[in-house]
Amino acid sequence: MLTHEENDLLTRVCGDAPMGELMRQHWTPVCLIEEVAERDGTPLLVEVLGGRYVAFRDTDGRLGLLDELCPHRRASLVFGRNEECGLRCLYHGWKMDVEGNVVAMSSEPEGSPLLNKVKHRAYPVEEWGGFVWAWLGDQENVPAFDPPAFAPTKDTPVAIVKIRIPCNWAQIHEGQIDSAHSSSLHSSDMKPARVEGASADDQAWYRPSTDKSPRMQTQTTSYGFHYAAIRKPIKNASTHNYLRITEFIAPFMSLIPPNNNYNVASVIVPIDDETTAFHFVAWGGKKCPSTEDWRKFNHARPGIDLDEKWRSRRTLENNFLQDRQAMKLGNFTGVPGIPNQDIIMWVSMGKTVNRTDDLLGASDLAIVEFRRLMVDAARKVAEGGKAIGTEEPRIPHACIASREGVYSKETDWRTLADATEQIDAAE
Repeated sequence: MLTHEENDLLTRVCGDAPMGELMRQHWTPVCLIEEVAERDGTPLLVEVLGGRYVAFRDTDGRLGLLDELCPHRRASLVFGRNEECGLRCLYHGWKMDVEGNVVAMSSEPEGSPLLNKVKHRAYPVEEWGGFVWAWLGDQENVPAFDPPAFAPTKDTPVAIVKIRIPCNWAQIHEGQIDSAHSSSLHSSDMKPARVEGASADDQAWYRPSTDKSPRMQTQTTSYGFHYAAIRKPIKNASTHNYLRITEFIAPFMSLIPPNNNYNVASVIVPIDDETTAFHFVAWGGKKCPSTEDWRKFNHARPGIDLDEKWRSRRTLENNFLQDRQAMKLGNFTGVPGIPNQDIIMWVSMGKTVNRTDDLLGASDLAIVEFRRLMVDAARKVAEGGKAIGTEEPRIPHACIASREGVYSKETDWRTLADATEQIDAAE
């Protein structure tokens, strides 16, 4: 349980909230590349951490991210004309390039000195791993971009599900690092099988264990923490454990244990205190699915399962279109798609879950660690300290990986998860 003050520290990101300030000390994934792929295309409203911005790709293919409102009379640039290497406000024709330079002032006299005095706020951006990343923090001290763990190289294959969810970011993160729930909530899609390790096909995921009550162990790291969910395997249960090692990379990312074909990650970015952009990512491996196949597998296809703003057609108001007849016939939840099953849980908790009176058990050890870690990290930022994961020596995210498999009971899972050893091996 948390106090009300601790819950506010954990969940609030808008304005000068310490958690929002913490997140702005990291490169932030603000939208998908596919949303701004077209040169001179429709400008995109970007909402993140309580702020509103406009993203656009200019005539030459350069990407810009600007404050949403025109510096002249504060009209929205989302409705502007994207043309001739700049974004032109409809109100008076002021035009800004991707760097925020005002290159035209239609309403001002020719040769006006105002043209050289005004600059709109623009933010550094990087395109990597299917996302547009922006630096929203101190514009005088912009750190080098660190490739994310799910896209260690520019050409790493990725497939991304995106869903806009009407609840706070923290309860979504708690769901993503909760290994215990998968044996119940996702039991119709994550099936026990006599396999050597986690595997997948286009119908379901399979695991070498029937154990629904894993033993949990955690270890704090410089970038967040990792933990092991330790289960009895179907084979050799007396001598071996089935280990699933999850990595939480503060503040946006979790690496979920992979299967035999691809790796899995989640990227969770607050839009505001009560709305979140959730991304479920398949990446790398021997057979990463296409974006179309991944969204179909997860029942999260834009225009079919989601509307034009990435909102699910399954809502609290329509009971998430839950099929009770399917439940009677054996489907555990009556809702298809792993993320859709999670969303029911997250949204049904309310916009922001009350952590002052929830009950935690032995299987919630990772939840306890997440809350402790991030509340302490927010307090540190509030006191003027640096954000978690930004102090040297830093571990490059590309060296962090989740793990799973059946191992001898003598195996210490921490040695499998040691990113420092992975760096040494790479060198």
